[in-house]
Amino acid sequence: MRKIIHIDMDAFFAAIEQRDCPELRGKPIAVGYDGVRGVVSTASYEARKYGIHSAMSMQTAKRLCKNLIVVEGNYHHYKEVSTQLHAIFHDYTDIVEPISLDEAFLDVTVNKKGFELAVDIAKEIKQRIKSELNLTASAGISYNKLLAKIASDYRKPDGICTIHPDKALEFVAKLPVEDLWGVGKKTAQRMHYMGIFNGEQLRSCSLQHLITMFGKAGPSFYNYARGIDEREVITDRTRKSVGCEHTFVEDLSLPSAILIELYHLVVELSERIHKGNFEGKTLTLKIKYGDFKQITRSITVQNVLKSKEDILPLAKRLLHLVRYDNAHTIRLMGLSVSNPGDDGTSKRPEWIQLELEFKEW
Repeated sequence: MRKIIHIDMDAFFAAIEQRDCPELRGKPIAVGYDGVRGVVSTASYEARKYGIHSAMSMQTAKRLCKNLIVVEGNYHHYKEVSTQLHAIFHDYTDIVEPISLDEAFLDVTVNKKGFELAVDIAKEIKQRIKSELNLTASAGISYNKLLAKIASDYRKPDGICTIHPDKALEFVAKLPVEDLWGVGKKTAQRMHYMGIFNGEQLRSCSLQHLITMFGKAGPSFYNYARGIDEREVITDRTRKSVGCEHTFVEDLSLPSAILIELYHLVVELSERIHKGNFEGKTLTLKIKYGDFKQITRSITVQNVLKSKEDILPLAKRLLHLVRYDNAHTIRLMGLSVSNPGDDGTSKRPEWIQLELEFKEW
């Protein structure tokens, strides 16, 4: 049976800012772009007491906390600290799967230090993060990725939680379905409509019924309700897409202005594709309207999309499929190139912010 640890740093970006700037310690801070369209990337625990959280509008955050300190952030510095963090991980195992700058899975079934218990490794890693980086992390330990990740949230901040195999079914039975992998807001609403609010109720559903209701996700939900997750910790992730998006200072409706922004996105996207030596054949246009409704339009071609000349005509074709006018103003626009999936559909793009609105990705 595998021994999996999920390490999740506590308020990573904000904690680094407070570590490096003593005057920020103990104060409510938010990392992100301090503008009309800015969003909170990370909030310190002092700020979270006011209800501030990541992805919240910075203007809303400032209304909730009048003395909120907004820090623009330094992504490159955060990445440097993340590299130091991962160096600690690799002292124990080379089977490390980065999820973002501030979290990762570690398979310590066989480890470099010869520890028998995964919890002892997690404790030592947490202690080293505190002593060497002057930061705190939370750790979850279990026999699969699903439960390890759920466990890491249970004792935050600076906590540790183990879900033993003999306690897993009991633990999952009481778990809200929202805590399960792949259960977003809409899926949770559908489950609630079906009378499913926790793992035990989900477990009572047959596999066929879950497939009927949730399609390809049905088998996963069936397994998760039983504490089953066979996914391995993957050390080498192949990038499936590259993209960029731009949130406008003011909503746009004028065709000429929208075309100019589309051109800028195409130029930025082609540069990122060239820099990453990425090859993809599916172009996706993402539009978010002023009322926050979001749509995407995609097209897949036979040739690899690399240059501005390849992408711009297709981007214009996709834009023609989008309605925009004074009643349908555009707040955000994004473009991505991805590889078609096995079923011929494109994978969800890995969006990259163009503004300094840092997100813990």
